[in-house]
This record gives sequence, structure tokens and C-alpha cells, in this order.
Amino acid sequence: MRHRVLIALGSAVCLAVFPGIAAYANKRNADEARQFLQQIPKDQRIEQALNRLTFGARPEDAAQVKAMGLKVWIDSQLHPDRIAENPVLLEKLKTLDTLTMSGDQLVRNYPTPQMVKQMVAGQLPFPTDPDKKMMIEKLVARYEKQGKEPNAAANPNAPPDPAQLRAMLSDDQIRSLRQGTPEQRLAFFQTLPQDKQDDVVMAMPGVRQALSNAGSPELRRRIELISGPQQVVYRDLAESKVLRAIYSNRQLEEQLDDFWFNHFNVFVDKGADRYLVTDYERNAIRPHVLGKFRDLLEATAKSPAMLFYLDNWQSVGPNAPQPRGQGGKKQARGLNENYGRELMELHTLGVDNGYTQKDVTEVARCFTGWTINQPQRGGKFVFNPRLHDNGEKVVLGVTIPAGGGEKDGEQVLDILARQPATARFISKKLAMRFVADEPPAALLDHMSDTFLKTNGDIRQVILTMIDSKEFWSVGAYRSKMKSPLEMVASAVRSVNGNVDNATALMQQVAQLGEPLYRKLEPTGYSNSSKEWANSASLMARMNFALQLAGNKVPGVRVEVAQAAKPGDPLAGIPLGSPDFQKR
Repeated sequence: MRHRVLIALGSAVCLAVFPGIAAYANKRNADEARQFLQQIPKDQRIEQALNRLTFGARPEDAAQVKAMGLKVWIDSQLHPDRIAENPVLLEKLKTLDTLTMSGDQLVRNYPTPQMVKQMVAGQLPFPTDPDKKMMIEKLVARYEKQGKEPNAAANPNAPPDPAQLRAMLSDDQIRSLRQGTPEQRLAFFQTLPQDKQDDVVMAMPGVRQALSNAGSPELRRRIELISGPQQVVYRDLAESKVLRAIYSNRQLEEQLDDFWFNHFNVFVDKGADRYLVTDYERNAIRPHVLGKFRDLLEATAKSPAMLFYLDNWQSVGPNAPQPRGQGGKKQARGLNENYGRELMELHTLGVDNGYTQKDVTEVARCFTGWTINQPQRGGKFVFNPRLHDNGEKVVLGVTIPAGGGEKDGEQVLDILARQPATARFISKKLAMRFVADEPPAALLDHMSDTFLKTNGDIRQVILTMIDSKEFWSVGAYRSKMKSPLEMVASAVRSVNGNVDNATALMQQVAQLGEPLYRKLEPTGYSNSSKEWANSASLMARMNFALQLAGNKVPGVRVEVAQAAKPGDPLAGIPLGSPDFQKR
């Protein structure tokens, strides 16, 4: 009875105040709408452009943009091929050799422990590169040194026991490696023979990190290989994203690479994807960030990384031959709708936007036979006609005739890429990233119109957005909360930090809530500021800013006295402050 009374009283109060709440909400909405019509002063436009189209302003950027002219600078960012890349960045990326390797090359050169065993058993080829081959041979030797058979289910990274450690080094040497400064540890480490260096790296994980932080890029690479070659592939990928965000002269291209990877998200830790995501970003995402949306859509659809992540590589038609498992029994497999659903819900039309469950099934049928040749060995996309459902399909009211083969899927991409709902959905996500969490409908109308008139020309859609009054409005100015990647990159850029080793920065981005390439759900990380606005996150950001300014972030050197330049509109804004968090 008491609960009923409380509910009744609560209802009465809600009804009594609802007109007031509604009036307040209407007034607030009207105020926000007016803010998107009110333009920011001209002297704030360079700041707005640098905040939105880059990963943050460097001390010299405002003056350079002013000298070049804002319109010319924006045009150059929209055509990154006209911009010479920063040689400092290119030099830093040289060590990260996995960035240029194909999936099968990554498997051979940076194998998991399981793959090492397959190499020993002759089931996988050894690397052709002499240095990599020697490293794999050392891993095999480590099995034997630990008293295990080379093809046993053992971990080659397992450290030796204390007795083995003392057999390699004296107590004084062990103490020097454990208690010295990073520089002292490195100096002593370099006096050891190389084979003993390898054993020390494996035996002392705590020392390993200190040596890596203090050593040259070449030594860091060797330490990474010794401690687990398969981990290098992800580390290169994540570090390169941080380095590009900080150093690239093609800042808008880097922003869009991050945007489109999130839009077409793939989780790097799902099985074979640890070796497929590198090629995915390099060849499916990056070349198309300012091109035609239809081309980007097909590049992701045919990427082994996407096919594996959303299980389409195992999706087959009803008459497909069934593989046989142990004992010769057939293993049942059939239609998988994961990709078909996400293609419409997340990649094109948006949630519940004009399609039915029947459409999902029909789209999935169109993509049967789109598969991968040996995904666990870094394989390529193939179309297998034996696995395809060759019957007639109907997608969004369009009949796709029987017998189309691979073209069935391509026709689906054609249909989806030209839908008004797709134009609206893509425009809204771009506007949420670059303008405001709740972009005005008028802006979305203009961007959608451009999308449809230009057959999904991404460059033209973005230009429409940048040329709009909403982009330069009071409603957009400093209205967005920086993502962890944006915050870390912008902090380093704002003080012209010199990054010798990006590992600590990569880890910081993860600690702030955005582990790179590790968003499990296909939604990717949100474009909304609400994702990052909480007290714990703000405190962690301020702590990072203090560490950065105090030169306490490993691998990063800051000359704070030289960071702020006269005339910089962002000069004087403390790192980690609420104002610095906005863009």
C-alpha cells in the first residue's frame, strides 16, 4: 500500500512539473539552435579549424595557417597527396617493419608460440629474412634449454627458474640490473655477450621494460622480438597510430583514418585478425578516407579482417559442400547473418532504418562464398562459387536475379551506397565527429544532399560540412570533448614533445578508456563526447598532463619553456584543464 501511495504522489508531482520541464526543454533547444546560427569571431576561426581538423595545435601552427591563409590550408588538408609528409615521422616509422608486411609475411616473421611449433614440425615455413629466421631458431633452442620437446605445448616465453638465472649472472650483476637507473642498467647490459643478453631479457621482465625505455630503437626491437614476436604486430600498429596523430603533416587524413576505422571497426584480438588488421587499415581504410564511399564499402567488405571478424568467411549457401571432421563426420555450417546485419545497421543505413529481418537474410545470402584462403596463415580474399547461394534474392525491394555469383554482393553494395538513409547516417556520424554531438538538422540536410549528388564523394561531403555556418558557429566552438587518443596526441603536440618511444603513450590512451584497435563491439568507439565525460577520466587526464609537463612519461621529452609561442591562441591553457579537454 505504501508503495502505491509513493507511486501516486510521484506521478502527481511529475504531472504538476511536466509543463515547466517541457517549457524549459523547449527554451534550451531554441537557445542551442540559435547558437548554431551565431558565428564565432574571425580571430577564432584558425583555432576552430586546428581543434577540429587536426589532433591538436602545435605552438607554431596558428602562425603558419595565418601566413598560408585558412582557406588554402583547409584545401591542402582535403588533398593530403599534395602535402609532403613529415620526415621525422617517416624516420620513426622505419623501425616498425610490420606496417608494410602482408598477412602471410606477418605470420612467418612474427609467429605465435603455436606457430613456432608448427615451423619446427615442418607445417609452416621459416622466415626468409636471416635475422627473423635466427630469432625463431633461438625460440626453438629455448624450448630445448627448458628441457622440453620442441613441439611440446610449452611457452617459449616462460622465464627460467632462479637457479638458471644465478647460473647466468652473479648476485651483484643481478642486483645491478634490478636496482640501477635505466641508464645504468643499459650500460651494464651492453657489456654482456648477445646470447646472454637474450637470456637476461627473457628471465627479468621488470628489467626488460627499463632497458627498452632507455635503449635505442634497434635494441627495443630486439627486446620485443625476444620477449614474444607475435606481440610486435599489435604494438607496431598501435604505436604507429599514436606517432601519426602526433607527427603527421596530413592531419585531416589521420583524423579520417581514425574515424573510418571506428565506423568499420574490427577487433584485433579475435584469432587471425591479429595478423589481418595491419593490411586492413593500410589497404582497405587509408586509401579511401577522402574517396568514394562505395569504394570504401567494397574495400572493407572484401577485407579478410572484416570477413573474419564478422564470420562471413564461414557463411555458405544451402547446397554448399560440408567439410568432414574427425571420424569422417560432416560438420554442419550454413548461413551467417552477422555481416549482413552490421552492413546495414552500422555501415550504411543505420539502426532500423528502412530494412527488415528478411532484408538481413537476403543480404547474407548475397555474400555467401565471400571467404578467405587460409585465414590463420594471413590469407587473401577469395570468392568460392561452390559456397555461394545462387538463387534469386530481393534486397530493399530490388530483385537480384539468380546466377549472379560474386556480383550479388557487389550489387548489394551498390544498392546500399545510394540510399538516402545511408547518406543521412554517414553525414550525421561525420558531423558528430567534427561539429557537435547533436548536429543541426539543416547541416545534415546539406551534407546528405551532397552525398547523393556526388555519388558518395567523401571529400565533397566534408567540404560541405566545413563550408557550413554550423561548423564556424558558437554552438560548435569548443563543444566537443577530446577522445583519449585526441587528448594524448594534442597534449604532446601542444608542447612539441619529442617521442622517442610511443609505448607509454599507447598505454596511456588505453588507460584512459580507448585501447587502440581493441573495441570488441562492431560499433567502434563513440563519436559522442558523453563517452569520455566522467570524473575518473578527467582526473586521469590531469595526472597524465602533469607527468608529461614534468618529463615523467617514458620515451617522451618535453622542453616546456620553448613550447608556448607568442600569438598562439591556445597558449596559456594548462594541459589537463577543462578548457584543454575541449576541441
